[in-house]
Amino acid sequence: MAQKEQSFANHTRLDPLFHRFLIPVGALMVIATIVQLIRFPDWWGVVRIVAAVWALLLTFKVRLYALRLQDRIIRLEERLRLAQVLPEPLRGRSGEFSEAQLVALRFASDAELPSLCERTLAGNWDQKEIKKSIHTWRPDHWRV
Repeated sequence: MAQKEQSFANHTRLDPLFHRFLIPVGALMVIATIVQLIRFPDWWGVVRIVAAVWALLLTFKVRLYALRLQDRIIRLEERLRLAQVLPEPLRGRSGEFSEAQLVALRFASDAELPSLCERTLAGNWDQKEIKKSIHTWRPDHWRV
């Protein structure tokens, strides 16, 4: 199955199990246990609220750990790519990029990368500015 061409407009990824099931169900569990505790106050109601909040927080933390690890891997991949693609004067400045900038630069094509890096360093651009400036988009279909 061919992947859809990525661009700034469609590069974000929706994980149906996380965004459409785990989060809504977790939020409903918290709300339902609060309503139940208000209607029928007891210690077990407090325990149920703590358990529902615990499950919802656990869901977010597990996702955030995976995203953080993925950002570290992207940072490493992009530093290696910058060492290969950038001309020497600019290569020496590759340590000045923040992690967020490196994560955004991964979408730029090799041909576009040097000029985009120069503009990013000169203007201290954030992720959104970098992504909006990319003309030839290099897709990342592996992002969690």
